[in-house]
Amino acid sequence: MNENSKMTRRGFFKILWIGLGIVAFAEFLGVGFAYFRPRKPKAQKGSFGEIITVGSIKKFANSSVTAFREGQFYLVRMQDGGFLAISRKCTHLGCTVPWIEKEKKFKCPCHASAFDITGNVINPPAPRSLDIYAIKIENQIIKVDTSKLIRRKRFSISQVVYPS
Repeated sequence: MNENSKMTRRGFFKILWIGLGIVAFAEFLGVGFAYFRPRKPKAQKGSFGEIITVGSIKKFANSSVTAFREGQFYLVRMQDGGFLAISRKCTHLGCTVPWIEKEKKFKCPCHASAFDITGNVINPPAPRSLDIYAIKIENQIIKVDTSKLIRRKRFSISQVVYPS
């Protein structure tokens, strides 16, 4: 062998460190791309973000509020028989708003905002009514579309869906 073709220990470690540096940089780029790549989890059937079948209209009494955890909404049956699907998130800071049956109102535990059965603000600091979801009634079966949140300032009778 030629004396010039022999690799020194220093030359070997120099090449090794350069190679390890390239591998580490490639891993860093891979982790960075994986972190910033948006991922959309697959929705389970009947979960938030799709159309949820809640049941027959006969199942819900007039002047009632029924919570649906999987859809993150309340189904309100008005006294006149109409339906509203009201979001569970407060319009002030997004806290989950429970229905208080004794008081007949939604009451936010975070900052004491209160809403009536239609979602209208009756006690600030919430700036507007609770948001709603679209409802379809087909063959006496209620379906709520949780993929599109409908923002509103106040309750309007046009927002209520009546069975035909």
